[in-house]
Amino acid sequence: MLENLFNLVQQQAGDAIINNPAIPNQHNEEAVKEAGNSVIDSLKNALSGGQINDVLSMFANGQANASAPVVQQATGNFMERLQSKFGLNSSQASGIAQSLIPSVMNQLAQKTANPNDNSFDVQQIFNQLSGGKTAGMNMQGILNKLKGGLDSDRDGDVDLQDLKSLFAGGGSVLDKLKGMLG
Repeated sequence: MLENLFNLVQQQAGDAIINNPAIPNQHNEEAVKEAGNSVIDSLKNALSGGQINDVLSMFANGQANASAPVVQQATGNFMERLQSKFGLNSSQASGIAQSLIPSVMNQLAQKTANPNDNSFDVQQIFNQLSGGKTAGMNMQGILNKLKGGLDSDRDGDVDLQDLKSLFAGGGSVLDKLKGMLG
């Protein structure tokens, strides 16, 4: 997954990194790597921080818009890395991060949701993000159930009750999901 993610970032990095004079050419590869690490770290933090709904929704819907909390976190994370590692000012870092990270995350979500694209496997992604804690779970099955909407009890919010209703009689799956979150 990591190699494919870095390739995806590289493909999207054109004007944001590769053709950007704010990042010297000798640092392009490192900047691409930092962008990929920002995405991975933000997804891991979202899962461990209780934002599983955001991550599941992104992969279930096959899209990640720039205003989604996990996308905003990844964008901010990359912005900070650009400032600290490459000495960019906040305006430069913000412009680069906002032009690259939302598009990378949207492509990641689209590719993962596309059954004809095997470059990203949702099971591998979740296994890697959770440190292997989702290995016994059918993440694609979970996402398929979620595609109809996360608010399954139609109470106006997405919470543990919605997940429980998705796994009626499947407490072991729910227990694994809770265990994945810490």
